[in-house]
Amino acid sequence: MTTLPLDGLSILVLEDEFLIAMEVEQACRDYGAAEVRICRTLNEIGAAGDVLDFDAAVVDLRLGEESAVDFARTLFETGRPFVFATGYSNPMEMSASFPEVPVLTKPYLGNDLVDALAAAVQRKAAVNRDKLITPPH
Repeated sequence: MTTLPLDGLSILVLEDEFLIAMEVEQACRDYGAAEVRICRTLNEIGAAGDVLDFDAAVVDLRLGEESAVDFARTLFETGRPFVFATGYSNPMEMSASFPEVPVLTKPYLGNDLVDALAAAVQRKAAVNRDKLITPPH
């Protein structure tokens, strides 16, 4: 049996553009995601509170007039895997602020997004494995 790149994962999609969010959801489901939660604003994430649990996220930096940078920083600091999928005009700035977080600029292909998301999840799993097998000094 073939395992899909996002097999069984729960994905948060933070995207204010309805059609883009729907395309991202479909791509994630096509590649095995068990659950995809779309939030169009940061308030929607906050309203979910502790109920909202996800394995990885797709984050658009601009949600209308709202910036998702602080949310991304929280994900980064807590080690939650995510990718930026954005129309932000300076992706290199984001790469400098968030090393190793993939930045996909709109328009992007669904399979590119899935590959980047799967790589982010694998990177996190590798870091966790290394922590388990590295003896303390």
